[in-house]
Amino acid sequence: MRSAWYRLIPALALIAVAAWSTCRIIGASSTVPGDEAWQRAAAVVRARYQPGDLIVFAPSWVDPVGRLHLGDLIPVEMAARMDAARYGTIWELSIRGARAPEVRGLTTESQEVVAGGVTVRRFVREPAVVVTDFVATLARAHSEGGRVSGPAVELAEVGFTPRRCVQVEPAAGQSVAITWPQVELGRELVGYVGLADVFTRRDVREPARLAVSIAGHEVARVEVGVDDGWIRFAAATTPGVTDVTFTATAVGPTARQRLICFAAEARR
Repeated sequence: MRSAWYRLIPALALIAVAAWSTCRIIGASSTVPGDEAWQRAAAVVRARYQPGDLIVFAPSWVDPVGRLHLGDLIPVEMAARMDAARYGTIWELSIRGARAPEVRGLTTESQEVVAGGVTVRRFVREPAVVVTDFVATLARAHSEGGRVSGPAVELAEVGFTPRRCVQVEPAAGQSVAITWPQVELGRELVGYVGLADVFTRRDVREPARLAVSIAGHEVARVEVGVDDGWIRFAAATTPGVTDVTFTATAVGPTARQRLICFAAEARR
């Protein structure tokens, strides 16, 4: 009889786990705000929103829901931004206590928790002053019909996020160099690099490298892998006008179809 009881223990444990999982799922669904809560949160934002304000959502998986209610205030250029440094006002809409990386370290200017569980926070800070946007400069040169070496600007997927960037595809083991002649620099050059296209990241596992040179002197070098997402790099610079070259390399002899995506700004 005792052995029969022992044989029931695994089944009882399985039933307990299943019951616990069911309760967790039911409880989780009850804490997800509905459309009415998001509509009220969106109204809070719209009441004080000014053109150029950045709107972000947390956690990241709730982004599609947030865009459903505020997407008309998020143009493509903003959604595919390099980072948030140039935005002076940031609105964060969050649930379950999550926080967006764009507001890390910032002081909350105002906060309101709407019925239903969406928290709306507003942040105000001094934005970065951009003296040269390398992506915008290249896009403008192409649109004006200028003679520009290298590829045009693309709207690409990097780390499952849209990015407006310069995209290059070096041959395996080879490099592609793009020079911006006589551009204005400030006191810092900040940029990001990542590998575009989820399917090529799945099939091609070799990394890539991006090097940045100012007037022929390398100031930054970063290697990025298929799981790294959007990687930041920065270098102190001397204000003035000079040539800046970005050299993208597909590392490894089998690194075919390595789509390297990068963006950069010179900041005062």
